[in-house]
Amino acid sequence: MLEKLWEQPNVLCLVYDVTNEQSFNNCNKWLEKLKAQAVGLHIPGVLVGNKTDLADRRVVEQKQAQEWAEKHGLEYCEMSVKEMKNFEAPFHILAKLFHQLYKEKVETFHSLA
Repeated sequence: MLEKLWEQPNVLCLVYDVTNEQSFNNCNKWLEKLKAQAVGLHIPGVLVGNKTDLADRRVVEQKQAQEWAEKHGLEYCEMSVKEMKNFEAPFHILAKLFHQLYKEKVETFHSLA
């Protein structure tokens, strides 16, 4: 089923656990998988650090993740689903990115007419 979802991606949301280094490292694997599926396409997206409520167990620093996101052309945000803090941020970011993508496609379509 995952392969079916990857046929024509429009936006990307990568979520990792701020208390788990391997979870963060796996973002590279997922991003490479997407790039292999969408060769030549720029897929806008967001990297999301979850479980910020576990600050005492944090191993992936915000700056490290933000730099990784910027390096790969992604937006960045953090949240705590457990505490319902900032959980809407990734959806707002994805909506903004998708809307921008839509506007660009409309402009391209109009330029062809």
